[in-house]
Amino acid sequence: MSEAPAPTPAIVLGDVTVRLGGETVLSGASLTVARGEFLALIGPSGGGKSTLLRVIAGLLRPVSGRVEVASPAALVFQDYRLLPWRTALRNVALPADLGTGGELSATEALHLVGMSAYADYFPAQLSGGMRARVALARALAQSGNVLLLDEPFAALDALVRERFNTELRHLHEKTGGTTVLVTHSIREAALLADRVAVLRGGRVVEILDTRGEGRVSAYTEGIEARLRELLGSGDSTRLRRPERERVRLSWALPLLALMLAGGLWGWAATRLNQPFLLPTPGAVWVKLTTNAPDLFAALWVTARTALLGTALGGLAGLLIGYPLAKSRGLERFLSPFIVASQSTPIVVLAPLLVSWLGFGALPAVLVSGLSALYPVLVSTLIGVREVDRTYHELFSTLRATFWQRLVRLELPGALPVMLGGLRLASSLALIGAVVWEFTDPNQKGLGFRVQEAGIYQDKAGQFAAIALLILFGVLLYSAVTALERWAARRRGR
Repeated sequence: MSEAPAPTPAIVLGDVTVRLGGETVLSGASLTVARGEFLALIGPSGGGKSTLLRVIAGLLRPVSGRVEVASPAALVFQDYRLLPWRTALRNVALPADLGTGGELSATEALHLVGMSAYADYFPAQLSGGMRARVALARALAQSGNVLLLDEPFAALDALVRERFNTELRHLHEKTGGTTVLVTHSIREAALLADRVAVLRGGRVVEILDTRGEGRVSAYTEGIEARLRELLGSGDSTRLRRPERERVRLSWALPLLALMLAGGLWGWAATRLNQPFLLPTPGAVWVKLTTNAPDLFAALWVTARTALLGTALGGLAGLLIGYPLAKSRGLERFLSPFIVASQSTPIVVLAPLLVSWLGFGALPAVLVSGLSALYPVLVSTLIGVREVDRTYHELFSTLRATFWQRLVRLELPGALPVMLGGLRLASSLALIGAVVWEFTDPNQKGLGFRVQEAGIYQDKAGQFAAIALLILFGVLLYSAVTALERWAARRRGR
């Protein structure tokens, strides 16, 4: 009778040695995992289990030894690493978006783990067990037949973890892939795995065949079985809906403040009775309505310059801030010029720009853009650096390119901080536009109208132009704030 052919290996590690921070974490570790096998890795903390998993995933390169993986491995991290600005479905679709998706679509993978009903939920709206399911679905939707699990259920309660164990075993049998699980639970290893590899001191000291052993009696006999009967089954897909918030009147507080300020202004102007110093709100309103065509034409000149300046300064800040965020050496090299540019008042540069560029719209936009540059530059630098390193590791397992990492991770991750910088930049761009209008008689914007009304001692006209400037500034500020709220909602907040 001929012997059965040896199973085809999916993973082969031969005498692998890994050093991290000058310390040897794996020392001559050897391991072979067959196609379709479920292998569990157990051992004491610091024994090299997670390091071994990262070597298989290609995140770590050994200093010596041989690593062969039949197909790209999908890694489920212990902290799940779901992108907070993507819904559950779009998190599962990330491998397909990066060109590393497998035959299983995101919708099918989400259905396979029982999360179809929560496809439109953001990670912040999901329980721990639900996030674990989404992370597992993302790995299933990735190309390749090797699934690596780095203690993905460690943070779950006992009942939910038991349910996950059963579901994971069913998923493994259904997909027919190769699974490697890191766990500290001896029972979990014996329940799930076909074989259990024991790591100690960075070496695989023994591999036990666990097929058919220890999978039933521990859960069906004695006190433990009675406790399980009393507690019931764990449910990781049950969410408590937040109570409906009471209607708040906080939106009315700014309106109340404006009404009080207007009343105080009217009272002070009446008491002073000096229209050349402080006109009444009624006089300003009359001036605003009678000179509306001229004032709104001037508003358009100022608004156009401020918007173009915000766009120019924002783009320049992004293009300069991103390289600085990626290279601390470049940041240190350019820091004297950046600090000097922001220490110089923009009004000092106006005469120089007049001598170099003359008058007109171009230098006006340039002054406005220079005013907006620094906040966006700094916020881009900080925002990109604050993107968690663990997400970069996730994108490495998905074999993301530089541009994919930039567009789908770094810019979305830095967006809230960048929008905060843009909020300040838009206000400074408006100030820069008005400053130039004080210098350039050809730019007949609101700054010019304020100066012109001052020459003719028209205080009501001055106040009317200033009121329009304030109104436009508030609208610009509110528009960026609305973008910030949109970004927050994209994160489920």
